[in-house]
Amino acid sequence: MGKPVECDVLVMGSGVAGLAAALKAASQGLSVIVAEKERFFGGTTAISAGWAWVPGNKQGVVQGDTRDEAETYLKSLAPDTYNARGVRQFLDAVPEAISFFEEETDVEFIYPEKAPDYQMDLPGARLSGRAIIPKDVDARVLGDKRLLIQPYMSSYTVFGYMPQVGPDINEFFHVNQSFKSFAYVARKLLRTWIDTALYKRAVLRSNGNALITRMLKTADDLGVRLWVNSPVTSLHRNRDGIVDGATLGGDHAGQVHARLGVILAAGGFSGNTELRRQHFPHDPNGDNHFTPTVGHGGDAVTLGKTVGGYVDDSVHSVGSWAPVTVFRHLLGGRQRLFPHLRAIGLPGLIAVDGEGRRFGNEALSYHDFGSQMLAHNDGQPDTEGWVIADAKTMHKYGIGYAKPWPMPRGYFYKTGYLVKGDSLSDLAQKIGVNSKNLEETVRDFNKGAERGEDPEFGRGSTLYNNFRGDMGHKPNPNLAPLDKGPFYAAKIRMGDLGTFAGLGINERSEVVTEDGQAVPGLYAVGAAAVSVFGGGYPGYGSHIGPALIFGYRAGRDIAQHAAERGTIRT
Repeated sequence: MGKPVECDVLVMGSGVAGLAAALKAASQGLSVIVAEKERFFGGTTAISAGWAWVPGNKQGVVQGDTRDEAETYLKSLAPDTYNARGVRQFLDAVPEAISFFEEETDVEFIYPEKAPDYQMDLPGARLSGRAIIPKDVDARVLGDKRLLIQPYMSSYTVFGYMPQVGPDINEFFHVNQSFKSFAYVARKLLRTWIDTALYKRAVLRSNGNALITRMLKTADDLGVRLWVNSPVTSLHRNRDGIVDGATLGGDHAGQVHARLGVILAAGGFSGNTELRRQHFPHDPNGDNHFTPTVGHGGDAVTLGKTVGGYVDDSVHSVGSWAPVTVFRHLLGGRQRLFPHLRAIGLPGLIAVDGEGRRFGNEALSYHDFGSQMLAHNDGQPDTEGWVIADAKTMHKYGIGYAKPWPMPRGYFYKTGYLVKGDSLSDLAQKIGVNSKNLEETVRDFNKGAERGEDPEFGRGSTLYNNFRGDMGHKPNPNLAPLDKGPFYAAKIRMGDLGTFAGLGINERSEVVTEDGQAVPGLYAVGAAAVSVFGGGYPGYGSHIGPALIFGYRAGRDIAQHAAERGTIRT
């Protein structure tokens, strides 16, 4: 093997956590390599909505959000696993980190007027001021590297366009109800198609794809070496036990010597069957979970364990749950997934179990609804249910990936996404649930929905519930009867947006052993590390917010930590 490639910092993974660390380290004059195992940069961040939950940002402060409120809310979310020290470090760093990204990099954020915390009924929750989102960007700022960013999840786009959560996506929800919305959507789609024809891919990037594009632009300008197809296969320790490099495979096969250390930012482990068996109680056989994440194969955890690290799963929830529909490509039959992140909370949709009964508030966050789904199916061999709609709801909103009128529905039937029944009884027979129960469930739901109430589960009773519905629908943005046949159903299984369990770390984001000893020179940030929120899910961007902040801290402090242990002189 040839001479090792030299750098100050080796970052494993190119999602928001890894790029945040790389940007801050490089801005201080350090030599940085980002090694991405996939053929695209960005990981799950690039296919996400791109929100970052960061209390203490400038808008929140102006609106009166206080540190005490943020701490109160986080403590209420997961009181038994509240990490007071980690939360304190997170909140301490938010103003500094966001200022760095906005003032010293190409990253720009939008501060939405409304982005409710996910559990608005808890003390300390706020309607806005904590979640921010990246501005759209023209990807041509990256030159040819624009084609190296992880594409959007195809099942989540509309003919190639990725709608932004908020006013943008609301126009898409009303495309068949308003000429203004139709014209808006037509303009977006036309630009997408023209750009794709001219440039091989749409150049206007939104959501998490915009965030990755902006971060990569700055990384490139700072001279960060950005490598794709370069998996880290092993870590190196010197004679003093300090991690000071790694062996890579793929396009840059060989050794890398990182004199200050290695930062693991390669995502969680929800894509690793064996690790799911060990840490996901609902998936003991490794076949009851379907993740739409990218690159979350447990590489960071696996490597961390080789040098003494361990998986800290002592959190309120080991993953951020998201119900998904599993269906197939028509060509080749390859598996496809659609995460139900919003649509179940729309009027005229309900979710039922295998017996035809509702089991929770469908307008909760995908994580909280997923938690209800897991609890309801506890002890069962499968975690599953069905989303049900009637004809008028299907016509107006569709069911997730199955688009509303005027889209033809034959494709959705053929892929296995959508099932149709002429009556509730017919639908129940086709999907294998008890028809009497389903009819009774719909009848009881309709009685309350006509009044804008859900006596059984309180759906539509909080501002966050309403935000997930159709704000123009009366009397309740989340409720409408299912009373016009035919009826439709899409099956839901359990998925995730990342893990909250992860490598145990200390206050410096250093990987630690089970007895709390630091593994010097090795850091874990983002989903590779255990959740700073103790497994709670506070709001939009609960993965990206901490990833952005702790990635920044790791890049900021890595040289100082090396100096303190005598590895280098500052």
